[in-house]
Amino acid sequence: MLEIANEDFVKLVKFIKDRYGLNLEDRKILVESRLSNYVLDCGFDNFSDYLRLVYNDSTQREVANMINRLTTNHTYFMRETAHFQHMMGIFLPYAEKNVKDKTLSIWSAGCSYGNEPYNIAMCLDEYFGEQGKQWDLKILATDISYNALKSASNGVFSPAAIENVPDRWREKYFTHTQFGDYKVIDEIRSNVVFRYHNLMDDIVFKRKFHLIFISTTRQEQSCVKSFTTPQSRGDISTQGTPRAYPMICHTNVYLPPFTERWWRADDKGKRENTYHC
Repeated sequence: MLEIANEDFVKLVKFIKDRYGLNLEDRKILVESRLSNYVLDCGFDNFSDYLRLVYNDSTQREVANMINRLTTNHTYFMRETAHFQHMMGIFLPYAEKNVKDKTLSIWSAGCSYGNEPYNIAMCLDEYFGEQGKQWDLKILATDISYNALKSASNGVFSPAAIENVPDRWREKYFTHTQFGDYKVIDEIRSNVVFRYHNLMDDIVFKRKFHLIFISTTRQEQSCVKSFTTPQSRGDISTQGTPRAYPMICHTNVYLPPFTERWWRADDKGKRENTYHC
């Protein structure tokens, strides 16, 4: 396994943190283990030369390749049970009572392989049942890994990934594949839209979010930044008082709805980062 020099590692950590909000300060071994073979396959015998390519690549393709390898995670369903219990027991009853136009938009920010947004879609179906047909229920799922997004859109998971899913849900929301895996049914997959998005980039919205799921403090800071620009509507205040944010789920942090910001899009919907649900 190749070793990365300390000065190269420090520079890489800053580059990734500034550009993508990922903190790799204590992950030197992880960086070496996930990138060593790839660096060699690219024809380099050291990290310094490879990283020079990354930093100078105007197409950003090599940066994307590197991020894909560094952000590979083992994810599974029902990972944060308390979040989904809160969603079904507190948030959805509130939304059902107060969202008059029956339009509900949820953002899974940093969705990885899709476990979380599909889990959210299942919770929505479980809560609303047949009444869900009267609602416009959409979930935007974003990530910085193109590989993860491609896998997520397929909706296929190993038995280990869904081992925490209740048996009734497993029968209701998945079908068996010929290879022994499980595939999310079309009715659930159709409620999730997968898009690439770097949370460190500014974003403007063209549709209300009522709920945001995030996984790190850095992601929360990026999301909050999006809702505290001069274009934001409403007052920004603390827990328990009126807020311009949507509800944000992060560990045990739950912020009251709703946002008046919009999903990023121009009038003709032709931008690369145009998000329609």
